[in-house]
Amino acid sequence: MRLRTLRAAHATLAVALALAWAGALALRHLEGRASFLDRIEAPLLDLRFLLSGPRPAPADVLIVAIDEEAVREAGSFPLRRSAVARLVRAIHGLGAASVGVDILLVDPGDERDDAALASALAETGAVIGAAAIFNTGAETAGTEPGLPEAARVLWPHERFRGAAAIGAVNVAADQGGTPRHVPLLVSGPDGVLPSFPLQLAARAAGANPTLGTDLVRIGPLAVPTDLGWTLPLRFYGPRGAIPTVSAAALLRGAAEHSQFERRVVLLGATAVGTADSFATPFDPVMPGVEVLATAAAHLRHGDGLVRDGRARRIDGGAAVALAAATALAFALLPPAGGLLISAALAAAWLLGAVLAFRSGIWLGAVLPFAAMAPGVAFGIVGRQALDRIRTLRLLRSEEALRRFQAPALAARIAADPSYLAEPVAQDAAVLFLDLSGFTGASERLGPERTRNMLKEFHAVVCDTAERRGGVVINFMGDGAMVLFGVPDPAPDDAARALRASAEMVEAVRDWLANRTDGLASRVGVRVGAHHGPVVLSRLGSAAQEQITATGDSVNVASRLMEVGKGLGAALVVSADLIRAAGSPPDFLAAVDGRRRVGIRGRVEPLEIAYRWTAAASAETGGAS
Repeated sequence: MRLRTLRAAHATLAVALALAWAGALALRHLEGRASFLDRIEAPLLDLRFLLSGPRPAPADVLIVAIDEEAVREAGSFPLRRSAVARLVRAIHGLGAASVGVDILLVDPGDERDDAALASALAETGAVIGAAAIFNTGAETAGTEPGLPEAARVLWPHERFRGAAAIGAVNVAADQGGTPRHVPLLVSGPDGVLPSFPLQLAARAAGANPTLGTDLVRIGPLAVPTDLGWTLPLRFYGPRGAIPTVSAAALLRGAAEHSQFERRVVLLGATAVGTADSFATPFDPVMPGVEVLATAAAHLRHGDGLVRDGRARRIDGGAAVALAAATALAFALLPPAGGLLISAALAAAWLLGAVLAFRSGIWLGAVLPFAAMAPGVAFGIVGRQALDRIRTLRLLRSEEALRRFQAPALAARIAADPSYLAEPVAQDAAVLFLDLSGFTGASERLGPERTRNMLKEFHAVVCDTAERRGGVVINFMGDGAMVLFGVPDPAPDDAARALRASAEMVEAVRDWLANRTDGLASRVGVRVGAHHGPVVLSRLGSAAQEQITATGDSVNVASRLMEVGKGLGAALVVSADLIRAAGSPPDFLAAVDGRRRVGIRGRVEPLEIAYRWTAAASAETGGAS
């Protein structure tokens, strides 16, 4: 399969995997089902609270705290219900818009105290609390779909149930215990129970709440809600951020009317060790009554977090889009580029989530990141696999191309593809050789045996040339052209070429002599070698180029083989090559003769030396 097809397949598969994974996460998110992502989302949400900082709480929600001072004044905890009755009447008498008692009145108490409290609740229209009990993982029968379903409800004692409105004081906390939502409605065996803050807000507004899609409407105010009409909490700050008055002041009759007029007032315990408390982003021990007061403030002003279906759809859409973009980035770009784009997308989303939170919109910080993970992993692994395939193919291609070039040239081209893109003029030693009598020998051998013979001959030439640092530029049937000074010139190019010219004759003669087909009696070798200026360049078309040398020196080297034929010599070298090699005495002592000869196509004669003439070979008994 072509690499381009593999890349397209990898990109398609990466995107498909990313979309499937992101789609599954987004669907679960839209349905509001708990997942492992919630454990990561919670601390990131707390971080956004801290980055945004505390904000002023509304002034029309007030807490009357049964604090340490109130406990001392009352002389006991829990307070006698007659004292609670006094507090309820005092709050109502100071002009509160609604009064909520965040005390579970489950068990009966002193008859006179209970009667006093029941009377106070009925006279003031106060709201008291009930607690819904949920069995985690158990199937419970609710009366309304989509609402939290309670297994049972801890109702106030019957003495108080008919005297006051009742609301659920439950909050929904994350795995770390931080309250995140307040369910506005709870479905239980006895029907639907509205929440404590909802009852307070509705009584203060003088309007019954109505439910819409992702919202609850109290009079003219529409408050966004999360799934199942749960209210996301946006804390104002640490404990005490919501205006608070000690119950001790009311018990002493020292409270001011202006503090309570037209306010929603919650009466509850805040004394350390006497009240339920929760860890929030701003405070590790926030009293439960202040959490309920926060929800009541949201219902009065609509200033809570927006975590409705639209926000969740934005999360899901971002998860799908970022997952697909990440998968494509890693599939189509180098790993560094994919990582850069993915990091930029992740940073942009995180920044957007922080800015949205400042505006009161809760976007999921973790969901898009989790959706990107498979695209990153599959993209990196797949890209590495593709790069590995590409590398192997390149290695195979390079290895194949090396077979069409001498090793020295192949290595230079691999390291520098622009080698000889422009012609280079330099001095070089040029050596030509061919087999004499080859035409007749090939007729007797036939095509297959001729081909095998030529491969052996070429191997002898390559071995001999490379041993002396020469480069076989090309083979021409039974001939070859060898250059010394390619790819880079060296001071001893001529000396190595001179030695190689003699060694080439000896090597080919030894090869012929060792054959068993009697080829040595019909075939000989001729070598011509010269030294001089050449032009190294790439010749051929734009689609097919060949590295070669041109110039008079190349032509002279080729013509010296003709001179050798006329002299009956196996080796003919120019005096230019001998002089450039430093006129080695051992070589000069071995030559059969020296003379000036005419070269076909040239005006000036050329001084040459020759060796292995027929007469010299006869005198030495044919020894080479």
